[in-house]
This record gives sequence, structure tokens and C-alpha cells, in this order.
Amino acid sequence: MTIERREADQIEGVPAPEFGTLMGHAETLESLTNAMANGRAPSAVMLHGPRGIGKATLAFALARKILDLTSDEPAERIAAQVRALSHPNLYVLRRTTDPSNAEKYYSAIRIDDVRAMRDALHQTRGRAGYRVAIVDSVDDCNANSANALLKTLEEPPAETLFIVIAHRPGGMLATIRSRCQSFGLRPLADADVAEVLTGIRPDLAPDDLARATRFANGRPRRGFETLMLEEGDVLDALQTWLTNPAGHPTRAHLTIADGLAAAKGAELGFGQDMIRDWLAAEAEAAARAGREARFRLASANALWDKANALVADADIYNLDRRQTLVSVFDLIRDHVRKTTPVS
Repeated sequence: MTIERREADQIEGVPAPEFGTLMGHAETLESLTNAMANGRAPSAVMLHGPRGIGKATLAFALARKILDLTSDEPAERIAAQVRALSHPNLYVLRRTTDPSNAEKYYSAIRIDDVRAMRDALHQTRGRAGYRVAIVDSVDDCNANSANALLKTLEEPPAETLFIVIAHRPGGMLATIRSRCQSFGLRPLADADVAEVLTGIRPDLAPDDLARATRFANGRPRRGFETLMLEEGDVLDALQTWLTNPAGHPTRAHLTIADGLAAAKGAELGFGQDMIRDWLAAEAEAAARAGREARFRLASANALWDKANALVADADIYNLDRRQTLVSVFDLIRDHVRKTTPVS
């Protein structure tokens, strides 16, 4: 079966989220569906959380629910129209293709795209019932389109729900966040990730499935990305090192830095994402530990800032990739050593 490409960052062989079966996030879906059924729906919601955990799939599942609740059409017909993006009360804001080259996507959601959606929403609706506008994702907006989106959220049309997807809500306009009811989504359980992977790749060998699920860390998208990697030994070594950064000899992270610095294709970015995930998880764990872990939290926050600054500087100034990784690994190891209680 040929899978149509509909998104700029769509993984080859993986259907777009409007085709997806929702795994996880049932409480959020139920909460918003009940709010709509009881007449308490907000004008805009923000679904935020790590990239690749199913936020867009949830957005389309919610759209199907709302369109079904507020019309008398058969649910099967609504679902088919949502999959085809042909329902007259559904609007999807994504990066679009360049008219001169259908294979090339614009680097951002453009202001013209936002204005076109806003104009359509202020016209007489094509069918009775609520309208749903999905922004996938606000991270793809540039300054101009973000401001245009804010203006739309400030003056929402009647009986319209905006579903704004955000991978990094801290990086967007605070005024956009303030206009939305926020729902934070968490990574999926391994069993749910495995079910998503095998639902699309039923031919997966058990070892490949286990490895992809392990690397996914609750993100089905990352599981599919794992399956696309030609090599993965350095990532296996990195994952092992991150489980106990202070417990390995120095040469271990030097070898990993060598491997990542020489990596080709998506492997380097994948490794950097693993490091960022560890930094975020460490800060979150320190915050949950309470007052007794104040020093750990302060150190984790400082580590996050320093490590991200090193990576940003390396990208901006084209600095030595290996040395940057070694410096980040040294920071992580030092943080763990000074914040781990002596037994």
C-alpha cells in the first residue's frame, strides 16, 4: 500500500496522524469530549509534550469526536472525511508545499496560511455543527505567522475549537499560551509504543521491535526513526552510559564522542536528542524529589543551560563536534558525581 505524504516531517512508510489509531492519552480525550458534551468547551486548547508521542493523533481523534457530537451525520462518514481532510468544518494548519515544487515544503507555516484559515473560519460554515482548527504545530510558525495566529485566537469565531499542538511551549509567544487551555501529555508506555510500531510494521523481527521500543522511550516516532538507522552501536553505547554516567571510565564517553562525531545521516541528531532527553528527565526527577533535592535541582538546571549553550554555540560557530560532545559528557558526569549521595 502506498502511503501518501502529507507532512513536511512525515516518516517514510508511516501514515499521517489523521489516519492514526490513538494509543494513550485517553484521559485527555475523555476530559475534552465531556467538556464539549456539557457545553464547557474552551475556544482553544494546547496539547504539549515531547515530539513524537501522538499529540497530532490525539488532535484528530478529538476532532472526530467533536464533529460527531455536534452533527447528525454518521460517525463513519465523519471519520472518512477527517482522514481525507475533506470535512467542511475541519481546518488543518501545517507547513505547505511550494507551488513550484510539490516535493519541497516551506520551512515554516507562513502568515498567508494563517490568514487563509482565519478568513475561512469567518465565512458561513458549510455544514451545521462545531468547527475544529488544528495547528500542527505552533513550533513551525515564524514570527509573522505566530502573531497572525495570536490575533485569530484573540478573536475566535463562534462555535470553533482551536487545537494547538506544541512540542516546546516555552519557545512560543506567552500570549498564545495564555489564550489556550493547556494539556500536558506524557510519553507512552512501552507496550503502547510496541503496539503502534507493529500496527504499521507487522513484519518486525522481535529483536528489532525490542530495540526500537527501548530507544523510543515512550515516543512512537522515535521508534520508527530507530528502525531507519543503518548503524546503531554508538547509540547503544550512549544509552548504556546514560544509565550511569559516573560509573564508567573516562575512555567510555570519549569513545562515544568519537562515534557520534563521525556519525552520518540521522544518527548524530538521534544521539543529541537522547542527551537532551536525559537532561530533561534529570531536571524533572530533581524537581519531584522535593526540598531535600534542592542542590540537585539547582545543579540540574545549570547543567541544562550549560549543555544547551555548548550545543548551540557549536552549531552557530561550526565548532569541533567531538570536543563539544566531550564537554557535555564531562558536565553530565560531574553533575551526577556531586549530586549522588555517598552510600
